[in-house]
Amino acid sequence: MNNKRIYILNGHPAQKSLSKALLESYADAAREAGHEVRMAHLHDMEFDSDYGFAGYTTYKPLEPVLEKVLNDLEWCEHLVMSTPLWWGGLPAKLKGLFDRAFLPGRVFDTQVTKFGIPSPMLAGRTARVIVTSDTPNLFMRLLYKNAVHHQLRKQIFGFIGFKPTRIIQFSGASHAKPAAVERWLKQVRKIGASAS
Repeated sequence: MNNKRIYILNGHPAQKSLSKALLESYADAAREAGHEVRMAHLHDMEFDSDYGFAGYTTYKPLEPVLEKVLNDLEWCEHLVMSTPLWWGGLPAKLKGLFDRAFLPGRVFDTQVTKFGIPSPMLAGRTARVIVTSDTPNLFMRLLYKNAVHHQLRKQIFGFIGFKPTRIIQFSGASHAKPAAVERWLKQVRKIGASAS
């Protein structure tokens, strides 16, 4: 197995979270398997999450932490991100990171299009997203049609070139029993060892 450059982004805005614990388990296993790992935590990042403009003719200069996110995305071969599911979507600060940092000329090219869709600038990379939620997986599929999964796969990471984007969801996260958490940590550790 070839060693990979893996960028790990903890997308939970709190200092302590299940999302963070899961990613630390992944990171430990990936390092032990010989992969090169860079890890960042949303809770450590200070930036204005409000894009604040219409269109792309004007935008705010990126804060250093957002520049670092972009540099790490360019550096990596594989992205691993965790996020809680809040009100059917991503936490506001995580969405703000995408709103601010995912700009034309950095992650997609509006000058080169196919059927009117800009070309991705980070092609050739893969992604894994770990979602924690209270919504049962069956409800996510049947009632909500896995909407946030489609957003992450197609409209965010797929749009900039990360394919495939694999998603794993752990439900009942807010009041999970220790045995369930331990099972999830082991599952994520196994995924981390294979860098998938």
